Amino acid sequence: MIETDQLTRRYGSLTAVDGLTIRAEPGQVLGLLGPNGAGKTTAMRLIAGFLAPTSGTARVCGHDVVREPLAARRALGYLPEGAPSYGEMTVREFLVFIGRMRGLAPEVGRQRFDQVVSRLQLEDVLEQCIDTLSKGLRRRVGLAQAILHDPPVLMLDEPTDGLDPNQKHAVRQLIDAMARERTILISTHLLEEVHALCNRVVIIARGRLLADATPAELEARSRYHGAVSFSAPGSGLSQEMLGRLPQVTAIEVDPLDGRVTVFPRPGERILEPVENLLRQQGLEVSEIQLERGRLDEVFRQITLGDGAEGRA
Repeated sequence: MIETDQLTRRYGSLTAVDGLTIRAEPGQVLGLLGPNGAGKTTAMRLIAGFLAPTSGTARVCGHDVVREPLAARRALGYLPEGAPSYGEMTVREFLVFIGRMRGLAPEVGRQRFDQVVSRLQLEDVLEQCIDTLSKGLRRRVGLAQAILHDPPVLMLDEPTDGLDPNQKHAVRQLIDAMARERTILISTHLLEEVHALCNRVVIIARGRLLADATPAELEARSRYHGAVSFSAPGSGLSQEMLGRLPQVTAIEVDPLDGRVTVFPRPGERILEPVENLLRQQGLEVSEIQLERGRLDEVFRQITLGDGAEGRA
């Protein structure tokens, strides 16, 4: 549905996207993750056909974005960074205009207009000029134009940027529902977005692909994967005794809240022996958690760690 092969874009001596090869399958929500300036937005503009690649190729639903630009764009809905629109138009005028530009037949256009306005809760602002809307509402109008023609592929650049928590939840629910029928590529630097939406993640930095995996596979690379953390009063003695468990390799205590994290040796499962030891000592544990792994730690390792480019 989305495929790039050695996609590269240079600006003089600066290489913004460097040999990027990715593939997004039907029904997949692929997160394009990276620090600011990693090349995420440039990559999306190349796939959308807004920029021409210096070398390499990009295809949408099998259509090369350079050789078959109109066919590729018909299959694509794109919410760019900043959600650009015509500010002097009302929301209704803008969406009707987009429907005409997309070549929707009048009856189909009216049906899609009603569906999109309802799903994005835009009924109350249809007659307002876009320039008068809040940032969050403008974002929702931008998402509305991206899905108006019911495309099989969606590309969303920071889709919840500027939204309040309730709006974020609504947009995430919408994306989750649409993902059952479409392929969706989401560019973000928010790890919470990855957890909430994505079933696969591509991490890039300095324009290069550094990792391609599921969120669970990335979390498994964290030193916290399989660790057990807990909060309990008077746990000093517990720490000493926990360190004697043969399955345990290290113990850390958070200096701010005193939370204890117990790390397993490779391949060991330590939740049960830790629980048993705490129970034997009669400690009242307010919270105990088996860690899946911390995506933020893995992200830092991949994008900042020594030898990251070599591992790529």
